[in-house]
Amino acid sequence: MQILVTGSKGQLGSEFHALAKDDPEFRFTFTDIDELDLTDFPAVHSFIKNNDFDYCVNCSGYTAVDQAEDEPERAFLLNADAVENLAKECTENNVKLIHVSTDYVFDGKATRPYKEDDPVAPQSVYGASKLQGELAVLENSNDAIIIRTAWLCSQFGKNFVKTILKLANEKSELGVVDDQIGSPTFAEDMAKAILHIIKADKRHMGNEIYHYSNGGVISWYIFAKEIVEMAGLPCEVKPVKTSAYPTKAKRPAYSVLDTKKIKREFNMVIPDWKTSLLKLINQLKETESND
Repeated sequence: MQILVTGSKGQLGSEFHALAKDDPEFRFTFTDIDELDLTDFPAVHSFIKNNDFDYCVNCSGYTAVDQAEDEPERAFLLNADAVENLAKECTENNVKLIHVSTDYVFDGKATRPYKEDDPVAPQSVYGASKLQGELAVLENSNDAIIIRTAWLCSQFGKNFVKTILKLANEKSELGVVDDQIGSPTFAEDMAKAILHIIKADKRHMGNEIYHYSNGGVISWYIFAKEIVEMAGLPCEVKPVKTSAYPTKAKRPAYSVLDTKKIKREFNMVIPDWKTSLLKLINQLKETESND
């Protein structure tokens, strides 16, 4: 089975790279902006047409949440216009698109986990651009999957876990917001989940939206506290309010996603966040010791 992974140098794309060697039944093609600029529409047309892909997993996108407030045109170009073009080309060439989206399409005001059909109301340019990308997929595809996720972290790239470990090694005390609630998503688990979906090979079933994150509901403060404790660092983590760290883009106060649908339809078991965090910290320690 031929799988195209776009945005392959990001956190999720890098996890596909790491998993590829263990899955001989798949043949992967990895592209990032250097190999395939998704804003170059003729190039995308030619690339998809001239390759015999079964699936395209779109991990690409503009992810600088605060910077998007200053350059909305760039955010919409990458998160909406490029996605629309990719969706059209996948449909035309019978490639099933799996597109990664975000909890930022919601307003963050819920008091129970967000379901796939809950009303969307993005509160930032980033969220609005990702929502426009979702709509572009739904309008231009007849056999696509959208997977919304939140709080992504991995052994690759920049993310909350690596930032907290760096700061905790440099400081004796950290303040972390305790009034933003969500569920971490470990990119390795999500990449495995997407491959699980591909193996199920439910092609020509129509467009579907799913939610994916690891099990458990916590605040950033609880997350940071556990990171520091698991790493055995002496740094003290203290809870603070969001107002103590003003940002250009509004962060959702509540980002918990309901994952019942994806677990039910694909008979999927999703690991608890603590289990995956311990695995990630051990991976990072091993990488550090090998450097």
